[in-house]
Amino acid sequence: MLARTLAFVAVCLLAIGACAQSTAQPVDGGNAVVRAVIDGDTIDVTTRGQTERVRLLGIDTPESVDPNRPPQCFGAEASAETAQLLPPGTSVLLVRDVEARDRFGRLLAYVYRSHDGLFVNHQLVATGFADVLIIEPNRAHAGELRAAQRLARDRGQGLWTVCGGADVPLESPTSAEPTR
Repeated sequence: MLARTLAFVAVCLLAIGACAQSTAQPVDGGNAVVRAVIDGDTIDVTTRGQTERVRLLGIDTPESVDPNRPPQCFGAEASAETAQLLPPGTSVLLVRDVEARDRFGRLLAYVYRSHDGLFVNHQLVATGFADVLIIEPNRAHAGELRAAQRLARDRGQGLWTVCGGADVPLESPTSAEPTR
């Protein structure tokens, strides 16, 4: 009887999951080319002949260039990692969630490298260069990003070892090599 009940619950959960609709969808004309990395979670791209500033959804990297805030621990490393993952000229697919833009006018997107499908937002969290930042109602990848963050933290990767956590002020330039 217990086995039948568990099987029934599993089938119900699968059915619910199959019916759940993701809010993520390609940005109109979703293909873009990276022009520049601004910091760890912000890039400039060219799409449809226009330059757009894109804020990577679901993540937050330590500050490195904000003129109103001091640099944070691992900010320079996070920016360098994003630049390594997305050098100028890289083709990307931009996928939006519920809101298209933030209050600063930046395009909000999950970013995938076109040549290999790498989910850049996830990669930055999974390797300890970013922590998760879910701003409602944009939550299409919240669960998988949180799982990646737990694993990175448990493994002591990146900012979780060097800084002891996210949003730590930079007291002196870090010379530590990023943990991968």
